[in-house]
Amino acid sequence: MISAEELKRRITQLAREVSRDYRGRNPVVFGTLKGGFIFLAQLVTQLDFDLEIEFISARSYGDSEQSSGTVDLFKNISIDIKDRHLLIVEDVIDSGLTLKWLLEDLEKAGPRSLEVIALLDKKSERKIEVPLRYVGFEIDDRFVIGFGMDHAEKYRNLPYIAVFKDLNSN
Repeated sequence: MISAEELKRRITQLAREVSRDYRGRNPVVFGTLKGGFIFLAQLVTQLDFDLEIEFISARSYGDSEQSSGTVDLFKNISIDIKDRHLLIVEDVIDSGLTLKWLLEDLEKAGPRSLEVIALLDKKSERKIEVPLRYVGFEIDDRFVIGFGMDHAEKYRNLPYIAVFKDLNSN
């Protein structure tokens, strides 16, 4: 669906935009585990300003291809984010439920600003509107794997993004 070369090119463009907007602001860049870790790593190596990195893990999928509709928090933040600029790095936004919950939770800590960068945006699946400052690619409603995204913890290591096809289904 999206080649390694296309990913590299788009992430470089996004890094330029983020660098322009966040230079001198010393943000906390939040990686969402596990799916967003490769995107985060490739993005932050191209940012030319001081930053801190923090990870959070919240999900609504489990091992399924469909969102459960409930959000489970597995790793919460370990630093003080009051009056800090926050940039959430997400792999894919679909229903918006997990991101909305995460934004509301982080907002309680009183950050100075709170923005989102998403590698993939599935607008057709949106149930709740969420603010996305930066978007890598808009995609249609297909379950994708690779570049950190998985199906039952498999395929995260693919250097590209592919549409998952369950070989066990007819």
